[in-house]
Amino acid sequence: MRPRVRLAFAGALLALGLAPDALAQATSWPEKPVKLILPYAPGGATDLIGRPWADKLGQVMGQQFVIENRGGAGGMIGTEAAAKAPADGYTFLLTPNATLTILPSLRAVPYDALKGFEPVGRVGDLVSGFVIHPAVGVKDFREMIAYAKEHPGKLAYGSAGLGTATQLRIEMLKYRAGIDILHVPYRGSADALNDLLPNTVQMMNEINVLPHVKAGKLILLNINYPTRHPDFPDVPTLTELGYRDADVPIWYLVVAPAGTPKDILAKFNAALIEIAKSDDMIAKMRAINVIVPTQTPDEIRAQMLEDTKRNAELIKMANIKLE
Repeated sequence: MRPRVRLAFAGALLALGLAPDALAQATSWPEKPVKLILPYAPGGATDLIGRPWADKLGQVMGQQFVIENRGGAGGMIGTEAAAKAPADGYTFLLTPNATLTILPSLRAVPYDALKGFEPVGRVGDLVSGFVIHPAVGVKDFREMIAYAKEHPGKLAYGSAGLGTATQLRIEMLKYRAGIDILHVPYRGSADALNDLLPNTVQMMNEINVLPHVKAGKLILLNINYPTRHPDFPDVPTLTELGYRDADVPIWYLVVAPAGTPKDILAKFNAALIEIAKSDDMIAKMRAINVIVPTQTPDEIRAQMLEDTKRNAELIKMANIKLE
């Protein structure tokens, strides 16, 4: 373990109220490869975020962090697998907030999102927005809204799946703008992108579409984030366009099965925070349109509770149901 991570870890142990000798007990972890379950198919945002983190964690921690993509059911299958894994510090879930703060409000899930996991660290916020295929003929957000009102149901929007935050984003927009856009769920955002580029579906809201915006193949209509994207300074935020509190934040975190030893969680959190501050990881995340606000496990749990409440209210207010 690197000296800076070791110092941060020791501080985390003190904050948790653990005895100093827990440092000695936990320094041996990890003694074998660690599994990171990603609850979506390869090629999407979860995969794009997860792989750089796995590589860097392997370098810092001295053991391989192995990615296991277990997609399906809007992230439920992989999340269930992580919840049922041994709480021994060798299986973790790297997931968007949706599997824990959205999906349980839309369907019965075979895990307890709040009691079944221990937060470890935050690993990225998506800075993305709605994109549209140029063949539609609209050039900006307001033209898209006008087109959708004139042609109800003609626009199709591809999401990463039912119960995902990308579904909630289009449902929120439909509700707030009073428009009708067809939602088409996919197994993951990579599959949705494969149908967006040939104009099979016309819209998406993901980070994996932004390279195609830069290539001129898609049009970026807005940014779903409090601030504008540095690579697209002329594209307004949803708030600037008059849709305050409509962003539906998409953020990523690592969680562990409930019962995982706290000293391991503290060591893992210290490593994540230290990596997040490094110029290398900042650059890698920036390259895929992600920023990383660091948080403690307690701060993450508070964020999860806040998200769950807000998303449940939105789902009820907009009468959102799984197709």
